[in-house]
Order: sequence, then C-alpha cells, then structure tokens
Amino acid sequence: MQQYDFDEIVPRKGTNCLKHDALERFFNSADALPLWVADMDFKTPDFIVNAIKERAEHEIYGYTFRSDSYYEAVINWMSRRHQWDIKKEWISFSPGVVAGLTYAIESFSKPGDGVIVQPPVYFPFFDSVKGTNRKMIQNPLKMENGRYTFDLEDLKSKIDANTKLLLLCNPQNPGGMVWTREELVALTDICLENNIMIISDEIHSDLIYKGHKHIPLATLSEEVAQNCMVSMAPSKTFNVAGLTSSLVIIPNKRKLAAYERTIGVGHLHMGNIFGTVALEAAYTHGDEWLAQLLDYLWGNYQLLESFIQEKLPRVKVMKPEATYLIWMDFSDYGMKNEELAKFTVEKAGVALNDGGRFGIGGDGFLRLNIGCPRSVLQEALNRLEKAFG
Repeated sequence: MQQYDFDEIVPRKGTNCLKHDALERFFNSADALPLWVADMDFKTPDFIVNAIKERAEHEIYGYTFRSDSYYEAVINWMSRRHQWDIKKEWISFSPGVVAGLTYAIESFSKPGDGVIVQPPVYFPFFDSVKGTNRKMIQNPLKMENGRYTFDLEDLKSKIDANTKLLLLCNPQNPGGMVWTREELVALTDICLENNIMIISDEIHSDLIYKGHKHIPLATLSEEVAQNCMVSMAPSKTFNVAGLTSSLVIIPNKRKLAAYERTIGVGHLHMGNIFGTVALEAAYTHGDEWLAQLLDYLWGNYQLLESFIQEKLPRVKVMKPEATYLIWMDFSDYGMKNEELAKFTVEKAGVALNDGGRFGIGGDGFLRLNIGCPRSVLQEALNRLEKAFG
C-alpha cells in the first residue's frame, strides 16, 4: 500500500496562489503564515496529476463531453462513500459549488423572494442571495453542548408566503458539524410543510471524522429528494479547487431541467477538460489517499486541541466532526472583529479568517485551516501563544 507524505513542505509562492501570494493584498503582510483560504497545502494526489498529464499529452484541448466512465465514477463514489444510489440522469455540472448555489437561486426563485441562510455560515452564501436580488432571511444557528444546531422555532417564525429556498451547509462551515438524521428530518419537515426547496452545499461531505456519518440530504426520503438540490465536488477533498469542476444532483426531473436552462444560457454546462479528468480520477482511485488524509488531519486537530488547552486556555475550540477548518472563539480577549484579525496578523504573524465575515454569531471568532504540514501548524500555534499567551 502506498504511503502518502503529508509532512512534505510544498512551496506555493510564485504560483499566483491566492492563499500564499495574495497575503499582502488581504492582510498587508507578505510574511504571515497563511492558514486562511480553504484549500490544503498538500500535493494533489499522484493519480489525479498523472491522469491530467496523460490527457495533456494529446495536445488538442477542444470541446469535450463527460463520458460514461465519468458518470460511473460519480455513481460508484456516492454508493461507496455515502450509501447513496443515484442515477446518471440526476447529475449535472457546475463551475464550483458557489456558482451552482447561485444558479440554483436563479433557477428556483425570482427577485424579491425570500432565501434562508443560517449563520454563522460560509460567507459566499450572503453574496449569492444579495447578488441575485433575493431577500435574505437569517435563521441563526444556536449553540448547544459545544456545537451548533438548528433554531427551528426561529425558522418557523420567519417564514412567509414569499420564502422559497433554504441554503444548507452540510457539513457545516465554519463549525464543522455533521448534521444528524434527526436534525435534518426536523429541518426538512418544516421546509416541506412550507413548500421551501433546500439547496444543500455538501462540498465537505467526504471529510468526515471517525464516529460521524454524513447523510446526503436527498437520502432522507423520496419527498425530500424531490424537493432539493445537492452540490458536491472533489475540490476540498483532493485539493483541486483551481480546476473549478463541481457536480449537482437533482432527482426531480422538472427542477433539473430548470437548473440546466439557467447554466445553459451562459454556456457553462460543458466545464473544462482537466477538471473533468481530475474528478473522474479522484472518485475512481481516491479511497486510500482520503483515508490517510483524514488520519493526518485528525492528528493535526489533536495537536491543536492539546496545545490550546495547555497554552491558550482562554480560547475555546469547537471540536470538528468534519472539515479541516477549525472554529475558534477568542472573545475572552475582548477585541472587536477587525481588531482581533489585525492583532493576529501583526502580533502573531498568522493569517486567519475573520469570524465576523461568517455573519451573526461570528463575533470574536477566527477560522483556522489545519490542512497543512504539521510543522507549519506547530509554528502557527507557537506564534499564537507568543502573541496571546
């Protein structure tokens, strides 16, 4: 069995890498350790790189379509990883999950309609709602026993006749929650009763830690399947976000047709050659690499957790059930969001995501990316201790 080296330092500066090369632009510091953007500093696995190289050798990169082997890879991956039996005719394309969410909003609602978001949540959700001239309805998550859960009473109080969609982050970003079946059923029951379609962002669905199980929304029941769209991608899992190739799964034939009309207007349905090749390779050969990645990421989290408990006990860390993004509460230091983020860069030399960007409930939080070699994480923690300790 091949052993993958996640301790290797791979230089990324000078590659137009947003995470490393845009530090000056976003943080006014070119030297901070970048643990912000949600991609990993590990090499894209060799089976993906080799598949891309093989296709690149053909030397003609004209219009292409997705082959039967592509669809088989997706179908088999969903069956192996999530025990979800899907059909080829349910699968469509999106140039990125956020793009798919935005096209879904345009496909399944009209300007002025209400779209529910559940902060603190991945901040592009807000842009997708505002940018399509929909009314944003905020249903903040509530904290129970150290993790977020849905505030269903608040949700019911905010729904009206013009509420058409709910954007679900499943698993949750930034908190790392893997929603339980009971939580999802309670949420979908309310949406079904009020004829609200759910757009489920499941981009982190493969990054699940032991003891937890991701439940694709459409597997809850046939009624839910007919009332939702699921967005997935290999981009976070296999570190290929720059190839902008995602997929959407829509079991409802009429809704699928509406979505494909929307992406067809912009001629966005075809995707790009190398993204297609990467997705097929990832879902065909990725099981062992992913198993080793998850073990390494969990080791990184354990390092962070023990370090924070010992060296920075005023910081509260939300224990992740999924993802390599860690939600950390610095509110005990009494700094406002901008002050906290600035202090972290200038005094600690670490670039993290400002919790305020994630909306209601993000005040006093920072999001840290542990998808990096352990030595880099250790250095970042040492710097945080020096600044905050």
